[in-house]
Amino acid sequence: MKKLMLGNEAFARGAYEAGVTVATAYPGTPSTEITENVAKYDEIYAEWSPNEKVALEVAIGASVAGARTLCCMKHVGLNVAADPLFTAAYTGINGGLVVIVADDPGMHSSQNEQDSRLYARGAHLPMLEPSGSMEAKEYVKLAFEMSERFDTPVLVRSNTRLSHSQGIVTLNIRRDIALKPYEKDAAKYVMMPGMAKKRHVILEKRMNDIKEYADTLDINRAEYHDTKIGVITSGVVYNYVKEAIPDASVLNLGMIYPLPEQKIRAFAAKVGKLYIVEELEPFFEDMIKAMGIEVTGKAIFTVQGEYSVNMIAEKIGGKKAEIINAGALPQRPPVMCPGCPHRAVYYMLKKLGIAATGDIGCYTLGAMPPLSGIDTCVCMGASIGMAMGMEKARGKDFSRKLVAVIGDSTFFHSGITGLLDMVYNGATSTVLILDNATTGMTGHQDHPATGKNLKGDIAYAIDIPALVKSLGVKHVRVVDPFDLKALEKVLREETAREELSVVIAKRPCALLDRKKISPPYTITDKCKSCGVCLKLGCPAIEKTQNGMMIDETLCTGCGLCKDVCAFSAIEKAGE
Repeated sequence: MKKLMLGNEAFARGAYEAGVTVATAYPGTPSTEITENVAKYDEIYAEWSPNEKVALEVAIGASVAGARTLCCMKHVGLNVAADPLFTAAYTGINGGLVVIVADDPGMHSSQNEQDSRLYARGAHLPMLEPSGSMEAKEYVKLAFEMSERFDTPVLVRSNTRLSHSQGIVTLNIRRDIALKPYEKDAAKYVMMPGMAKKRHVILEKRMNDIKEYADTLDINRAEYHDTKIGVITSGVVYNYVKEAIPDASVLNLGMIYPLPEQKIRAFAAKVGKLYIVEELEPFFEDMIKAMGIEVTGKAIFTVQGEYSVNMIAEKIGGKKAEIINAGALPQRPPVMCPGCPHRAVYYMLKKLGIAATGDIGCYTLGAMPPLSGIDTCVCMGASIGMAMGMEKARGKDFSRKLVAVIGDSTFFHSGITGLLDMVYNGATSTVLILDNATTGMTGHQDHPATGKNLKGDIAYAIDIPALVKSLGVKHVRVVDPFDLKALEKVLREETAREELSVVIAKRPCALLDRKKISPPYTITDKCKSCGVCLKLGCPAIEKTQNGMMIDETLCTGCGLCKDVCAFSAIEKAGE
């Protein structure tokens, strides 16, 4: 049977066919749909973990217990999981352990475009990279075989285009993989210095064995055509190369670390001019040059962003790239959705002249004009630590006009420890937790406070105010952000306070339940065109030649614009 699948669906199918028992992840575009699709298979236990570090630690535990285990995350999530990852390379595994990491060249939904191949080299772990959906499924199965053959975690690299592109996949039945016996083995799994030194020796020998194995794998595939030009590449870029210069000879690397040195040398010997075409860092280029092989790579290609067929055709084939005239295309800056409860918070922060250290989530979009609501955004959880640092650098008076803004899911991910630091070290700042009852930006995944788990089963819902109080925060306020008078009162009081405080702005995401959306609003002839409603940055409100207008097809009826209008010019449509 064949089926058209996204790359992420195919990764999930590969885990199912490989006999995976446990799958863990924290949602992050472009990797999110892998675990969402894994959860559809009843044979696999799947969870959203609070963050990627916990996800990998759960996965390592399941592996040590004898189960084939999958762990998924985006590239910046691998930073969070790096601590257990590097040591798991020392301990090795019991049941197969595969970590899929999805990079984001071009930063479609990320704060950087780091190259996860460097983690494979740094942690001394093998890494595979498929170039299409069918390979995505099969490489996951191969990764589990490699994991158990060489007693190692195995990394599989994806990226935005592979994860979100479709391809034909041949479906196979699930393998019945029994749990491997669990045996206590402190010398293998307890990484005290004495044991770790011995395991490091084993790790280095293992990588030498895998390097030899790489030269035997047919996923490292040479395709010979015109040998005047040879290209070494991998992943989705292989498809661009084939389209841009179809007559060139190509070595497509399915195992991208360690490299198949003998295959590379043989390929280089048979072609004239040798190019390396790889997005982001000169990973292949540096290692192949170290082999003494002359190649051309980043001298003509950028280390930034995504590549394209046109770019490759121009740089190697000498063909003039097709120029797409984008001048006539309308610009669409990222904005929060109509009815988003975060909009009220940023409107009020701007009104009160309060600066904000921001975080990762839908609320990051509050940085855009006209709200211009946050000053910083670095990584998950950084808002709280950065506010603490600003207070300690500039004093309490400065912190009276500064808040840290973080979402509910991000607070569980990595905000709790930052708040503990504030309690422990005597901060007097204010933290705003924007609780919209979901993980919004990645597509409405559940988290520890939503009352449901990844499988949709009822789960214990963490009480955020109670949790915050248990950390030692004395002043905790909960407010509906659409109650502007109450929101303003709470913000004024808590930022003026000489002690640490937490304000929880609690209102569900407008997209969670479309049935609850109220009738739309309309602008009447009372409007004075003062433009105050435009300061909300709501996509449903626009200024036309005939004055202000609300697009009733976009309006969710939240009423925020009505509340800021001084002339009572905004009413429910039809009233």
